[in-house]
Amino acid sequence: MLTFFGAHVLGRPVAVSSGSVIEVLGRVGLGEHAVRTSLNRMVKRGLLERHRQGRKMYFALSAHAAEVLEDGRARIWRAGVVNRNWDGQWTLVGFSLPEDWRRERHDLRSRLIWAGFGPLQNGLWVAPGAVDVAAAVAGLGLESHIRVFGGSVLPPTEVRDVLEQAFDVPAMAARYQAFLDRWDTPGSGDGAAAGGDCPDAAIGLPDDLARQLVLHSDWLELVRRDPHLPAEHLPEGWPAMRAETVFRDLAGRWERPAAAEAARILDTLPLG
Repeated sequence: MLTFFGAHVLGRPVAVSSGSVIEVLGRVGLGEHAVRTSLNRMVKRGLLERHRQGRKMYFALSAHAAEVLEDGRARIWRAGVVNRNWDGQWTLVGFSLPEDWRRERHDLRSRLIWAGFGPLQNGLWVAPGAVDVAAAVAGLGLESHIRVFGGSVLPPTEVRDVLEQAFDVPAMAARYQAFLDRWDTPGSGDGAAAGGDCPDAAIGLPDDLARQLVLHSDWLELVRRDPHLPAEHLPEGWPAMRAETVFRDLAGRWERPAAAEAARILDTLPLG
């Protein structure tokens, strides 16, 4: 759902009809009931706003959702999957929440993971580089329970020790390899943006709009869990770089036909 809104609604002063969303997501196998339930859930979470016109219901991105999606767009297209310019500095976050604050703890951890943090030890999370923690946790109301520091690793601690303790590096590599197993083909990832065989993940999808949404959803799930680790401390042959090349080539191949198909079927309501 967020992939669809990010690709075809973000940055446009429009709302889209529920029928349009149902038609688009039906192409990737989601039923009408599931789509309507998700739309209502996203309204309750403050991610979408309802607009009624006659008997039709339209949905637009909230300011908060637009912020989240813009951040995701920056992570995908500008930041890259590895940090090639790390200065050796770390951001550290310590927190202590009451035991029964399960939801607050879950929300805080989710925000920290998205911001590139990993748990080094109980109540202490670290991220390579300078991270704007205040922005990352804004709106949670937990500022008085958080302590933020910046620093560098000193002997006898090694950077590799921190990476291995705070981040599951083998699991990250496995996720990128799974993406490659699903999307890499002899004709993708080598600059052949207009050719190549159809990846296994795209077989059975009806058009390039559906292919785009599945591809972007898969990639966003990877990026969301990637802490942007320093390249010089990653294992040799790190699969993220190859996976990023494959993603960019396929995304470029399907961008224009997907946009044309979306423009053809979307029922939009101008806002503002």
